[in-house]
Amino acid sequence: MQIQLFDLKKTKHLEKIFLSAIIMLLWKLFFPTEDNLVYLLIGESFVVATFYFSYLYFKDFLQNKRLNSLTLVLNAGILASVIFFIFIALEPILSLITNSIPIGFFSSVEKIILSFLLLILSAYIFTILRTLFFLKQKRSPRFYFNIMLVFIAITSFYSNVLVFAEGTDYIFNALLVVTIILIVINSIRIPWIAFLSKKEKLYLLGISVALAILFSVLSSYSTPHGANEFLATFSPTLKTFLGILMIYGAIFFGIVFFITLFHLPTADAFDRKALEVSSLMNMSKLITQVFDMKELADTVTDITTQVCNSDSAWLALKENGNLTLVSAKNIGYIEADRMIKNLNYMIDLNAIKNVSVFSNDESPDVMPEGYCYLAISPLKVHNQIKGYLMTGRKFDNVFDEDEQKAINSFADYSAIAIENSKLLAESLEKERLEKELELARDVQYKILPHQTPQVECIDISALFIPAFEVGGDYYDFFKIGENKIGFIIADVSGKGISAAFIMAEVKGIFGSLSKMIISPREVLIKANEILKESLDKRSFVTAVYGFIDVTEGTVHLSRGGHSPILLVRDGFVQQLKPGGIGLGLNYSSTFTGSIEEIQIKMKEDDILVFFTDGIPEAKNADDEEYGQERFERVILNNRNEDTGTISKHIIQEVTTFAQGYPQHDDITLVIFKWKKNKNLGEV
Repeated sequence: MQIQLFDLKKTKHLEKIFLSAIIMLLWKLFFPTEDNLVYLLIGESFVVATFYFSYLYFKDFLQNKRLNSLTLVLNAGILASVIFFIFIALEPILSLITNSIPIGFFSSVEKIILSFLLLILSAYIFTILRTLFFLKQKRSPRFYFNIMLVFIAITSFYSNVLVFAEGTDYIFNALLVVTIILIVINSIRIPWIAFLSKKEKLYLLGISVALAILFSVLSSYSTPHGANEFLATFSPTLKTFLGILMIYGAIFFGIVFFITLFHLPTADAFDRKALEVSSLMNMSKLITQVFDMKELADTVTDITTQVCNSDSAWLALKENGNLTLVSAKNIGYIEADRMIKNLNYMIDLNAIKNVSVFSNDESPDVMPEGYCYLAISPLKVHNQIKGYLMTGRKFDNVFDEDEQKAINSFADYSAIAIENSKLLAESLEKERLEKELELARDVQYKILPHQTPQVECIDISALFIPAFEVGGDYYDFFKIGENKIGFIIADVSGKGISAAFIMAEVKGIFGSLSKMIISPREVLIKANEILKESLDKRSFVTAVYGFIDVTEGTVHLSRGGHSPILLVRDGFVQQLKPGGIGLGLNYSSTFTGSIEEIQIKMKEDDILVFFTDGIPEAKNADDEEYGQERFERVILNNRNEDTGTISKHIIQEVTTFAQGYPQHDDITLVIFKWKKNKNLGEV
């Protein structure tokens, strides 16, 4: 039925296009307009009518095809290329042929046919630009678009005045400036770019540059003072409109380029995805906690209207073979109930297996009054339909694929909740675990130091980024005597809450040992003995422990299987790897014999970098590791900066490199930079 309605509308539009085009072509052929304003205006009215009917036809065509944004952009590029071919090659060739024929009638026919072709192409390009403008809009910006159209129409029509009223160019120029400003304002509203994948954005980035250049070139051929005078002879309105359309395309795709470029690193598309995921999580939690069917149904319809940007939603359940309305959001119960009853007669509801979208143009009998689109999704449990979730939209913007998926997901959640109340217990358990994880995360952040030690001769920075809610990395600072600062960085094997518990124990062990033992080597040996009672065979801890003697300007440290320490000195990076195996791997003399202690005499501007393997082992979408080489290079490039700036650049580099790939390990980074080397008294 929908296809038949579309074919009927398409046929009517084609008939109108054919009729208006025939009248327009005959008028332009037999009634010259160069010296008669009345003839000119009559002919221009036929041009406008042909353009309008062509626009209606292309609008319905694009709505029925429901092409994606990149396909629309590509179509615009193809059409612009055809116009470019007409201006550059076809028109000069045909003009040369017709000029060689002494009879002027054929020359006029050639120009009229060429102009008519440009009219059809411009109507299609305008329809594409309009579709791209309204695509994925959260709110209908019809008012701003219509204001722009009014000025485009006035500017295009005023070109007729220029033919007979010399000296009024300043009025036309003023209208053109205002039109261009409105075009720029409307072109900034391009939300659909955010919903493209990274690959699609890269593709759009390239094609938008080409289209911006192509439309810019074409605008010079179709302005009122352009080179193609055959258009001005045929229709000053069409020539001016085509010029403005080319300017619109150049501005639009130029802005598309910059917005796409901006979206590449920020990926704003995740905002909407996050909203959908968050809403689905909230719905999952709510629908399994609520026994009251009315409250549950109200929650479903409320979230549906929010996430799908619809004006209203209602939920109906099957009872004894009939549909019963159980919830309605932003629509009267009587109107919603009447619409549901009509559905039983107008549509075979059992044939709807997934979400289906109906429009007022195609299915007016099933639409509530004032609505443009209606989406219906069945509530299915074990392949049996238990009811329907319906949502309506009043403004002229069809439900896109993502919104249809969201509606379908909400219907699935609702069906499960209605049919199976045992999910309530699972939801409560899930909520309890989430609260425990949140509590564990808060405790972990309290365990970590809130600030780094403030020492005049040393610049210190530290940061910790867990891969999950909680992590197993750890760093800390200890005051040892008056002029010594103890420090530790450790990495517990594994991730998540179990690693966090071990990390909390490690803090207590090293905090206590730092007050009793000076030697970093002896601290690691003693810590290994204590951890024997806590670690199982699958767990171990890597660590670097040491202290800074501020008075002597030295650093004493030992390493237990941890990542190497980086020393940046005189423009080079050295990897320091004192011997030692991880804590918990061995409790015999083998461990004691492996631990070495080293002393480093610090020089001015020396930098010591301690880190966990979450930095060099960070991966991108191609499963490539960030690597030690990149890590050391960014440190060297920023060695003259303070430690906070160095840390910032490191994290920015790692984040950019791993964009599109989830963080798989905790990241901890501690940096010391020696400012000067002399006795500064107490810490």
